[in-house]
Amino acid sequence: MAKSALLVMDVQQDIVRRFADDTEYLTRLGRAVAAARAAGVPVVYVVVGFRAGHPEISPRNKAFSGIAGAVAAGQGRGFAEGDPGARIHSDLAPADGEVVVVKKRVSAFAGSDLDMVLRAQGVDSLVLAGIATSGVVLSTLRQAADLDFGLTVLEDGCLDADPEVHRVLTGKVFPRQADVVSVDEWAASLTA
Repeated sequence: MAKSALLVMDVQQDIVRRFADDTEYLTRLGRAVAAARAAGVPVVYVVVGFRAGHPEISPRNKAFSGIAGAVAAGQGRGFAEGDPGARIHSDLAPADGEVVVVKKRVSAFAGSDLDMVLRAQGVDSLVLAGIATSGVVLSTLRQAADLDFGLTVLEDGCLDADPEVHRVLTGKVFPRQADVVSVDEWAASLTA
């Protein structure tokens, strides 16, 4: 029998703040977390985080080199240790005993011990949610598929700055490697 885990990815203060217009997102994702906990499905949080000074960020990395530059210009801490903006949003705070994995790149597996944590718990199927659909969700889905995990994506448990990109990914790209369902459909399947 498959053992699933819900991955809640990059739902950090400074990232959520960029999507303040979607006032229902945290509520929807909270329903998924509550359903997972009630069904005994492990909830694993994935966050991006760096050491002070950002030694992990190469100037050649387009996705992250701007963070180091902004920090050098005095614009925040850039998801480094102690950065309040790097904290998981308080509406979705991990419960005691829930694992928080720190990654160093876009995929939840890149520079983290996520694969080890999942394998140690006997997890072979992942339910993906987070910000952004075209970032952490896409990269994690691709890598997880290559690692032979069964996959489900919570379509309304993901957000992207570009709604059309979100629609194409969840409607056309992700279904090639994952089941794509709503938070409520997935939650209902846990009690069926």
